[in-house]
Amino acid sequence: MPDLTLREMPASDFDEWYDAAVRGYADLQTSAGVWRAEEALRLSAEKHESLLPAGRATPETILLQGLRPDGAVVGTLWISLVHPRGVADCAYLFDIEVVEEHRSAGYGRALLTAAEGVVRDRGISALELNVHGDNTRAINLYASSGYRLVTQQMRKDLGSGRGDHEG
Repeated sequence: MPDLTLREMPASDFDEWYDAAVRGYADLQTSAGVWRAEEALRLSAEKHESLLPAGRATPETILLQGLRPDGAVVGTLWISLVHPRGVADCAYLFDIEVVEEHRSAGYGRALLTAAEGVVRDRGISALELNVHGDNTRAINLYASSGYRLVTQQMRKDLGSGRGDHEG
């Protein structure tokens, strides 16, 4: 596993990260068919505002950057020490992101391991996350790191339902 150190996300990097997180989540929800493209950015912004009402200073929230020994940022972590559905003794990993040019070099696993250590150091015994069903790379990373399936949603596209068949 590559050498990695963590630091709190500097204020100077927060706005850029936040904007990218809002756009990325909107894109994920659109590609998954959860939100329509024309409303996705607004819905994502509302979701992020509700989860990070005080930005970097949101209580029980940890925003970190992973750094190589040369100081290059290789990725970010967004951890909530309070589970969004109230699961006791369980933190939640809202986002783990490896900078594109550093992907496939083991930094995803290093960041995940670091996130687990941060949560464990806070006295919390479990960490949960969500992964989209078509993100095979992430699913394999989490499964090989000991994460187990807790819930699963499934969907079948049935067409518009309007005029697609004769009645």
